[in-house]
Amino acid sequence: MPIATVNPANGETLKTYEAMNGEEIERRLATAETAFRTYRTTGFAERARLLGRAAALLDEDRDDIARTMTTEMGKPVKQARAEAAKCAKAMRWYADHAEELLADEKPAEADVKDSGGSRAVVRYRPLGPVLAVMPWNFPLWQVIRFAAPALMAGNVGLLKHASNVPQTALYLEDLFRRAGYPEGCFQTLLIGSGAVEEILRDPRVRAATLTGSEPAGRAVASVAGDEIKRTVLELGGSDPYIVLPSADVERAAQVAVTARVQNNGQSCIAAKRFIVHTDVFDAFTEHFRAAMAALKVGDPLAEDTEVGPLAREQGRADLEELVDEAVESGATVVCGGERPEGFMDNGWYYAPTVLADVTPEMRIHQEETFGPVATLYRVADLDEALAIANDTPFGLSSNVWTRDEAEVDRLARDLEAGGVFVNGMTASHPAFPFGGVKRSGYGRELSGHGIREFCNITTVWHGA
Repeated sequence: MPIATVNPANGETLKTYEAMNGEEIERRLATAETAFRTYRTTGFAERARLLGRAAALLDEDRDDIARTMTTEMGKPVKQARAEAAKCAKAMRWYADHAEELLADEKPAEADVKDSGGSRAVVRYRPLGPVLAVMPWNFPLWQVIRFAAPALMAGNVGLLKHASNVPQTALYLEDLFRRAGYPEGCFQTLLIGSGAVEEILRDPRVRAATLTGSEPAGRAVASVAGDEIKRTVLELGGSDPYIVLPSADVERAAQVAVTARVQNNGQSCIAAKRFIVHTDVFDAFTEHFRAAMAALKVGDPLAEDTEVGPLAREQGRADLEELVDEAVESGATVVCGGERPEGFMDNGWYYAPTVLADVTPEMRIHQEETFGPVATLYRVADLDEALAIANDTPFGLSSNVWTRDEAEVDRLARDLEAGGVFVNGMTASHPAFPFGGVKRSGYGRELSGHGIREFCNITTVWHGA
């Protein structure tokens, strides 16, 4: 696809960019390698100073970059501002905690003696230039949650962002430049996906991280495996949202709306499959239906808009296909199920939708719905809820609503997911590891686990 800003609210192409040629890519790779040789030796205090400066600049830029994100991919501008604020918060968190998270570790003295040594230490050293292949749905946050820990660990970053958010991608390079980072510490590569393999195979690139689709993850993992390079993958999700009889049903339904339509429903960790015990199914469904139907769909730059357009025209077509096939196969439309009418005809909008009577044979049961579409399941007991929740190739996160601690323990043990959020919706925070299992990927972002993903864990041993 072309590298261009296309406003999803009206389909207007606002700005296009030429992809970088081979000569420019080579120059940037060389610059990254040169920068790493020096930057890797900087102390944590200097790294923290630079990252803190970048966070302060991002706070100053919040309104402007929020409008840019909204114009490029359609999220409501209030959510875009919140995303920018979250990024600055994460940058400060890593500036404050990286030294502690990467502190030297000393093995037990008895084990050192047993090895025949006098002393030993485990150190975390940076790897080098890391290639980040990032998606459009959280165009700031997805990058910062890689860049902040990577830079604090002493690595340098190369960003291949999604082709429909080029202005946000260029802003990120400029942000780190203005913060005072040495040239080459963070660079944006305006390239198409076809150029990724050659860059990843370059020996100067030491590792890669990707957030995106399963096919993209397979492609990057295949190349990285061939080159024996470390990768972290955060791929799709079809997160279950389980509501059991002891739950606060009205509150669960209220939170379910936000959990499903945040970012216009285009979030890997958005709740997508709502699995509700039969004792509370009708009450939950009515609250959920009414709240979904009442959402204000409109211009994403308007302060009162709750759901904007989908980011890509093809994304809406894919979503419509899943819904239409499900309805043809017997699913019931509880609300929505169509494009909104009126002034939004030229934009890529889809109405907030709830489907019931979904069966395992339907594609919508197995595939990720990347838009404001929820599927409802009625279950008789906890065992059936778990069976449906785990009946997916994905395993990113999950949500459970119950006041029964025995049920919480069972769900935390048996749900196949990288996270279990009890009586609340899934959210990412720099202090907590984030990632999935099965086809949702591997490795972890955020927390100490995330910053160590791109470190050379080095044993330094001294003889007796």
